[in-house]
Amino acid sequence: MNTQFRAVFISDVHLGTKSCQAEHLLDFLNNIQTDSLYLVGDIFDLIEMRKRAYFNHAQQQVIRRLLDMAQLGTNVIYIPGNHDAFFRQFCGQSISGVALQRQAIHTTADGRQFLVSHGDEFDQMVKVSPIMLAIGDKAHGLMLALNRYINRARRMFGLPYWSFAGFLKQHVSKAQEFITRFENAALKTARNKKLDGYIGGHIHFARFQREDDVLYCNDGDWVEHCTALVEHESGILQLLHWSENPCWLAQEPEHETLDATNPAVA
Repeated sequence: MNTQFRAVFISDVHLGTKSCQAEHLLDFLNNIQTDSLYLVGDIFDLIEMRKRAYFNHAQQQVIRRLLDMAQLGTNVIYIPGNHDAFFRQFCGQSISGVALQRQAIHTTADGRQFLVSHGDEFDQMVKVSPIMLAIGDKAHGLMLALNRYINRARRMFGLPYWSFAGFLKQHVSKAQEFITRFENAALKTARNKKLDGYIGGHIHFARFQREDDVLYCNDGDWVEHCTALVEHESGILQLLHWSENPCWLAQEPEHETLDATNPAVA
């Protein structure tokens, strides 16, 4: 697998919690080279940390690796999300070489422009009531806890990482309905801004979706799926999963005829 990229987008790491898949993320960061690294929100989970903070050695090493990448010349952009919204007050500043921004416009090698944001700004547009949001947060927390126990057992039997929470999300109709509404809101926003597409996270569901001439890209997360969105030197965008067996998940529409296991890169 080629691990030299023009840009990498990751979000929803949730450092400071037990659900963070820091070991896989650290391995990913140690094995890639990229000109730009976008941290697309919820890198830290300050909400959960108010109750109980959890930082193991791998999580501390992830923070150190991110800072090292910024110091060594990678353009690191941090776009805070709803779980690390505290950092939004520092947008426009640079901390230890990491630039904090509320949103960004990313231009690909082939000249396309994408709005980059966390995505929580669409919560009101998809009409999720506060009560349902609270219920959803509780249920999601339970799924992540089960996810940890299931994968602990899988490791004992030498089995690779598998997302139980992601499996449920793909097979629950209400979750799919929410995801579709979220995607439509993001696509509409990009279209209204006369951009070529949107890149975000927030809903922990990595996917490409094209509507007419606008491309929606979600980079997924590092608590359920261990996924990232990457741009190759040619401008092609792909989604990858990184755990014991790294693999390509999807290639952006219109480029699907290319070999996804050996993408055409410069």
